Amino acid sequence: MTNFKKLTQKPLFLPIFCMILVLLVNLIKSPDFFAISVNNGVLYGRLIDIINRGSEIAILAVGQTLVVAVSAGTDISVGSVMSLAACTCCTVLAGFGNNSVNELQVPMIVGMLAGIFMGGVCGSFNGALVSKLKIQPMVATLILFTAARAIGLLFCNNQITYIRYEPYKYLGNFIPGCPIPTPVFVAIVVILVVTLLLKKTALGLYIQSVGINNRAARISGINSDVICFVCYVICGICAGIAGIVASSRIYSADSNNIGLNYELDAILAVALGGNSLGGGKFNLIGSIIGAYTIQAITTTLLAMGVSTDQAPVFKAIIVVIIVVVQAPAFKRFVAEKKAQRAVNKEVA
Repeated sequence: MTNFKKLTQKPLFLPIFCMILVLLVNLIKSPDFFAISVNNGVLYGRLIDIINRGSEIAILAVGQTLVVAVSAGTDISVGSVMSLAACTCCTVLAGFGNNSVNELQVPMIVGMLAGIFMGGVCGSFNGALVSKLKIQPMVATLILFTAARAIGLLFCNNQITYIRYEPYKYLGNFIPGCPIPTPVFVAIVVILVVTLLLKKTALGLYIQSVGINNRAARISGINSDVICFVCYVICGICAGIAGIVASSRIYSADSNNIGLNYELDAILAVALGGNSLGGGKFNLIGSIIGAYTIQAITTTLLAMGVSTDQAPVFKAIIVVIIVVVQAPAFKRFVAEKKAQRAVNKEVA
């Protein structure tokens, strides 16, 4: 019993447990869920679909984890920023004013960098509002949550911009000769770069210090405003990268649908990863596992016949349950009940 209690206190217990639970449900309901086949030299199957589609959520979860840790708040604009970054990328590649091209007007890397840069600009805007003006994170990011898609529509002349250039499709699908989806490699690169940044510099320690006690961090000489601003910039860049991957997947910029409801998935991934939504210590690996767990839940719901419009309802219920379990009042309530039971046993 003591060993099990120690196990449940491990940081990765919650995300791994949730992942195993989802997989067990699928194993019982449909063993075919785990079938993997090779068609035309590429891997197919629901598990492949999970790691493929979940890569965009994983990229968003990386940035969202840092934002939650440093500011005890969430960036609800990441889905809309994805859309704006995709529109920026496709507009630059197609040339302003064109809505469908077979040949790029500028080198592909230029358009992609423009999309990532736009994500960074959006992150800077959010970071300035939160770190400098001290606006509550959800309120500050609500601005771009509302406006970013509209700005993207303006860039695309209120139409879907199509990039029918074959190499542009590789980033969101498959590179010829490689059986593994390209978004998986993009997610791995983003995760490795951010992990190295956190491990090889003092940024990770500073983020936790600011998140745990902002005032104490300032007294110890840490510029908490700069640390908070940097985290929001990283979150915006991650959203920009995810937006380009999503755009490449459908070789177009669909402002109304790219990144739709992805902010909920990113927040849920952080929560499932065992990270406290109250800020402070964070577990990046837990968030990544949580991201793929969310995609597994989505795939499971779709396999069970739940429509895409209804799926967010189930995810919202999961978010509520996790937030309640993490709430200090709930933890005090559980501790009091345990203490009361211990007293009753001694009396008996």
